[in-house]
Amino acid sequence: METVQIVLDKTLLHATDRAALRMKRSRSALVREALRAHLRRLETATQEARDRQGYLGRLPAQEESELWEAEAAWPAE
Repeated sequence: METVQIVLDKTLLHATDRAALRMKRSRSALVREALRAHLRRLETATQEARDRQGYLGRLPAQEESELWEAEAAWPAE
């Protein structure tokens, strides 16, 4: 592991310390967990954006949607 310095404002530092105490973890462990979770969310968002772009580039063929329409059961009003 590497040691790094980060700068936190007083409010964030106190909130971090209270959360670490509640979770029975060290401040460093809490910050590591939070950073890992944030990086996972960023990766997920990147993958979703890439998938969205991929699907936008390929419109479904008309007959493809017709197959599903035949399977759909719409409730009678």
